[in-house]
Amino acid sequence: MEMTQPGYDIAIIGGGVVGTAIARELAQYRLNTVLIEAGPDVGAGTSKANTALFHTGFDAPPGSLEARLLKRSIKRLKSYALEVGIPIEHTGGILVAWNQEQLGKLPALEEDARKNGETLHPLTAAQIYQIEPHLGPGVLGGLNIKEEGIICPFTPVLAFATQAKINGVDFLFNHPVTSITRGNNITQLTCRQKTINASWVINAAGLYSDKIDQLFGHNRFRVTARRGQLIIYDKASRSLLSHIILPVPTQTTKGVMLAPTVFGNLLLGPTAEDLPNKHDTATTQDGYLLLQKMGRQILPALQQEEITATYSGLRAATEHEDYQIHLDEKQRYLCVGGIRSTGLSGSMGIAEYVVELLRASDLTLQPTDAFKSIAMPYLGEDQYKKVSHNPDCIKQNPDYGRILCHCEQVSRGEIIDAMNSPLPPPNLDGLRRRTRCLQGRCQGFYCTAELVEIMAQWGPMSQNELLAVDQ
Repeated sequence: MEMTQPGYDIAIIGGGVVGTAIARELAQYRLNTVLIEAGPDVGAGTSKANTALFHTGFDAPPGSLEARLLKRSIKRLKSYALEVGIPIEHTGGILVAWNQEQLGKLPALEEDARKNGETLHPLTAAQIYQIEPHLGPGVLGGLNIKEEGIICPFTPVLAFATQAKINGVDFLFNHPVTSITRGNNITQLTCRQKTINASWVINAAGLYSDKIDQLFGHNRFRVTARRGQLIIYDKASRSLLSHIILPVPTQTTKGVMLAPTVFGNLLLGPTAEDLPNKHDTATTQDGYLLLQKMGRQILPALQQEEITATYSGLRAATEHEDYQIHLDEKQRYLCVGGIRSTGLSGSMGIAEYVVELLRASDLTLQPTDAFKSIAMPYLGEDQYKKVSHNPDCIKQNPDYGRILCHCEQVSRGEIIDAMNSPLPPPNLDGLRRRTRCLQGRCQGFYCTAELVEIMAQWGPMSQNELLAVDQ
């Protein structure tokens, strides 16, 4: 083990959407901050495998911390998306009742939404079929959620992390925290490679937030990995649907939905399977067959559409309905756990709230003189390919005219830009989340070899190492 690192004012454990949002928020103050991530990249866990909804929080428990933080986050995230280039489409959503039991739950959902500051508009079955004529038979009614939308699941995490990085936050990857020692107003975080000292620790460890909380001597909640399997349909299916089709939620899950994506596909899922293994992101035959069955009910024409990919993600479910955010001032420790399905939409509100809690403690927060802005590569289908299809850009750099990933029209120039970014991708998965390469129809069949060659040229790993990591 290396010698103990110099002390930090704040150490954030976890590089998902919540941890990086907190890092970005803290980068606006004169603090020495480090983000410690167990994996090789930001956004490589739960944050990369979600349903990519820009969620209003209409169905959050009224008066809950989740509802309050979602409310304050939505406006900020909209503004930030425009500022830095995060794709958001306000498609609107329709909450559909397929049986009498679900229909009977709609008035209560409408009332809860009203308490959360959202106005939902009742729709008859005829009105729903007029809006979405391809829906399957059996619709009894529903609610129109005008503000619901879709968002790129990758760019927010990368934007938060990139802006934090260029404003002075340190990042340590492949550093799982194995033990914690408190003493003299300093916390010592032991990782496999080194030990980090920090005055304050923020636990944003997602699936492992309960384990970190236990290392601080608490037993406030237990995280269960709730696996959600999803199916991505080919872009040719996109014309079948214009709104997000949401199910009536239950106590344990928001249910299986069908939605457009900002990449031009349709997405079906997720399942909800509680698992003991926090690493089990496998897709299963049972999950696939269940989603196919649900898809045939929701949109029968899906049976004729090609499937591009299947994937699964793990949500950090707990025994509590609400976010588990706890400040322990004596320990100089802030737990941000139990952030389940709404973490992406609520991320900026959560980060603001964290700073408010820290400000109310003994931590001095002095704004920096300048907070550097950023612009991210825009990955949304609605404004896609500003670079590789722009003659002026190609004239300036011919690599923007050399398309490597033909399915998603990603150029050699964009790949090299990603490799030269403040937080370059450590592997092919990281490259995919930064550029859209590898996620088209061929799933990397034609372009992987050339992408690996470029990554090996511009990064620290050999071609064999890159291929071994991504197997």
